[in-house]
Amino acid sequence: MANILSVAGAKSKYKLEGAKPAGFLGGLWHGMISPITFIISLFTQDVRIYEATNNGRWYDFGFCIGAGIIFGNGAHQGFIRIF
Repeated sequence: MANILSVAGAKSKYKLEGAKPAGFLGGLWHGMISPITFIISLFTQDVRIYEATNNGRWYDFGFCIGAGIIFGNGAHQGFIRIF
């Protein structure tokens, strides 16, 4: 059965037989939920922040964008002050 929250880890939907590896959208989602999955990963071994079964750079790019959406508010204000 696929993971209900679609998080990375041992029971990830990307580890099912015949499943495609995580791509850009999977990375984007995992980046956006990374603060929550980090806390959950402290208490269980079935959840991880980063999906190991991914398609490479597009997953990484999506993860960085997703994490930037959550953690990147301060950089946006600094950019506006420059201009």
